[in-house]
Amino acid sequence: MTIASDADIHPTAIVHDGAVIGDGTKVGPYCVVEHDVTLKARVELKAHVVVSGWTEIGEETVIFPFASIGAAPQDLKYRGERSRLIIGARNRIRETVTMNIGTEGGGGVTKIGDDGLFMAGVHVGHDSIIGDRVIMANNATLAGHVTVENYAFLGGISAVHQFTRIGAHAMIGGMTGVEKDVIPYGSVLGNRAALGGLNVIGMKRRGFDRETIQALRKAFEQLFYGDGVLAERVGRVAEAFPEVEPVQEIIRFIRADSSRSFCTPRDA
Repeated sequence: MTIASDADIHPTAIVHDGAVIGDGTKVGPYCVVEHDVTLKARVELKAHVVVSGWTEIGEETVIFPFASIGAAPQDLKYRGERSRLIIGARNRIRETVTMNIGTEGGGGVTKIGDDGLFMAGVHVGHDSIIGDRVIMANNATLAGHVTVENYAFLGGISAVHQFTRIGAHAMIGGMTGVEKDVIPYGSVLGNRAALGGLNVIGMKRRGFDRETIQALRKAFEQLFYGDGVLAERVGRVAEAFPEVEPVQEIIRFIRADSSRSFCTPRDA
């Protein structure tokens, strides 16, 4: 066990031998930190937090009461193999959040980026990969093997099917069931998600200029309402907007390998 000299460990907390507690870290009342856990500098566990498994939590991340971080995956194929959960810096992980370690069949690691907000009751399944500045609202859930790219927002009580990809800056509406990939900048809603348009509000909040948003709107219309099959439309859009990086980001996303199809508009 390695505990920094200025770490603050509450007398009721249990820190197992082998755990690493970084500089300025706070472990609150009745927390449990198991032996393969690393808490980097200035992490704060509020109270009644359990951190288990082979888990690393990045600098200045704050975890609120009754969260369970690094527990075994909810996967019947898991046989106790050594796998990991890696959480980046400055995340806010609220009450009763659950995040599981990975599995051998899924690459062995669940990974969370930096500066995320995971509201109460969120679940992150095994082998999921989440980017930076992702927001998951209350009770949003990810099955195993899900990829969520930077700046995506998942509304409350939404659920994402295993092996699904959520593109950067995408918006998932509350109570939405997502079983198909969601393009970057897309906005989806519904019991089975359909593409409703672009996340224009999110782009404006992040400082996208008018010309880029207009280009994305034109590209969206051509991709989903243009003539020909999707592959033909993708090729035309790629050639029509060679200098608009967000459009090219969507093209790369569509062309990438995936086991899922894409969310499309209901009237497309």
